[in-house]
Amino acid sequence: MSTIKPFRAVRPKAGTAEEIVSLPYDVMNSAEAGVMAKGKPNSFLHVSRAEIDLPIGVDEHSQEVYDKARENFYHLIRSGALVQDDKPYLYIYAQVMNGRKQVGLVASSSTEDYFNDVIKKHEFTRPEKEKDRINHMQTLQAHVGPIFLTYRAHSGVDQIIGNYITFNAPAYDITTEDGIQHTVWVVNDEATIEQLVHLFASEIPYTYIADGHHRAASAAKVGLKIKEQNEKHTGEEEYNFFLSVLFPDNQLAIMDYNRVVKDLNGLSKDEFLAKVSAAFDLHPTSDIGYPTKLHEFKMYIDRQWYTLTAKEGTYTNDPIGILDVTILQNNLLSPLLGIADPRTDKRIDFVGGIRGLKELERRVDSGEMAVAFALYPVSLEQLMDIADSGNVMPPKSTWFEPKLRDGFFSHLF
Repeated sequence: MSTIKPFRAVRPKAGTAEEIVSLPYDVMNSAEAGVMAKGKPNSFLHVSRAEIDLPIGVDEHSQEVYDKARENFYHLIRSGALVQDDKPYLYIYAQVMNGRKQVGLVASSSTEDYFNDVIKKHEFTRPEKEKDRINHMQTLQAHVGPIFLTYRAHSGVDQIIGNYITFNAPAYDITTEDGIQHTVWVVNDEATIEQLVHLFASEIPYTYIADGHHRAASAAKVGLKIKEQNEKHTGEEEYNFFLSVLFPDNQLAIMDYNRVVKDLNGLSKDEFLAKVSAAFDLHPTSDIGYPTKLHEFKMYIDRQWYTLTAKEGTYTNDPIGILDVTILQNNLLSPLLGIADPRTDKRIDFVGGIRGLKELERRVDSGEMAVAFALYPVSLEQLMDIADSGNVMPPKSTWFEPKLRDGFFSHLF
């Protein structure tokens, strides 16, 4: 069963959340972060992307950057922009995007659950990205980016959270520049906290990482390292837990995660299309619309969209083989374009669905890329089935929106 606990969040002083919270560090590059934080001295990007406060060209993975992040983080605390709660609490975090609402519980989750697969994963992690987050966490002695977890919806949890937000005023209620509403409640009622902790411990057998595999792995490894160095370890220390936001699965939506490739691997356009036709029914279309069903893809090349439908016999029905990301990889990206490992191949890039199909057109029309592929989104049920089976998805299979904001909560360990 799932272990969660309340914690003493470091969070924005009343009235300052709008000037502090920011998008997570990994959805923009350094240049974009610099533009977003311009004229905003309290933006949390000064913590998550501290290279923006150092000379251009600095290695963003250098200790100098992590030290600057620590300096900026504790400056926000000393200045009073961020304050720490006196007692451990749970928190409720609601987001509304395009009329769709999702309401999550903010808690600290157990690193032991991570290692014992009570917290289930569906992606491999990359050592260099883990190292970056480990260095960031160790230098700050804090978790400053929440891990996005989901669980199979439970009516009892829903009822407690629903009642709490109905009868209590929020601590923050802001709308960010992208039009997304973010509302946060502090759960400071001990009976409510005990009920929620008990329900997860008795009724929620597993939670699933929706987004944040690298942060979760890094937090767990940092906690394990500190544990090994602590002769008086009890298991209750804060390093045994990491910052998480837990949403019920029936409130979430996965967007498409699309692919663009730099070249055709030495093939002419006609040769490439002929080879694609071996595994897919291929039809040119004037419709820029998204794929409408599983095993249907849209492809853009030479200012022309095509509809691709995977032919029977080109895929299997197991949890991994039936995924459209697997079908595209096994029947096109690897055999035709020579991209055997999309995690490491520099010829492929990934475009989150929030950027739209026009972004795929732009990158191909500019000459930066030769071909683009739009995919039908993976479902939550597919994600959890794969995690339950002990398998992992191909890289860059899921894109969740809205993104959790950094800066609402930090967890000191």
